[in-house]
Amino acid sequence: MKVYFITHPEVQVDPTRPVPRWSLSERGVARMTKFAARGVLDHVAHIWSSGETKAIESANILAERLKLTVQVEEELHENDRSATGFLPPPEFETTADQFFAQPNESIRGWERAVDAQARIIRAVDRVIAASPNGDIAIVAHGGVGTLLMCAHLRSPISRRFDQPHQGHYWCFTKTRAVLHQWKPI
Repeated sequence: MKVYFITHPEVQVDPTRPVPRWSLSERGVARMTKFAARGVLDHVAHIWSSGETKAIESANILAERLKLTVQVEEELHENDRSATGFLPPPEFETTADQFFAQPNESIRGWERAVDAQARIIRAVDRVIAASPNGDIAIVAHGGVGTLLMCAHLRSPISRRFDQPHQGHYWCFTKTRAVLHQWKPI
């Protein structure tokens, strides 16, 4: 069994809305639609998503192509950054660098990286247990995807394993062996 961890592509940035409620942009929809059509996930039997809008929209594009239903696991959400809300891109990148570099600290009130990592591991374990037959697609977010990959690689938390930008996927086995790291959707 393979598990594909997929991150949502580009979003409509709206500083007036909570980040978890942001939607995919036109480019994001186009990229996800093209990825779904490529056939990479044609053997997937289960699609899971975080409860964030952009992830659910991405998962629904895959589900439509594969004629599957999306199941939501709320704990697949991105690291909790509600303490700061929207940050302009340069400020966000600096804060994210600190988040990964100091995993045992709460950076600007964000969820600690070690806590987000433990949460995503538990959530993925539940998803795998609830999907006993066939490959699984998990649609979620880059930060927690990177934390999960670090755990599966048995590597300390590090941003060097982060996706280059939104809209990538990586794959691992039921035994948590990483088959490949980030590839663009």
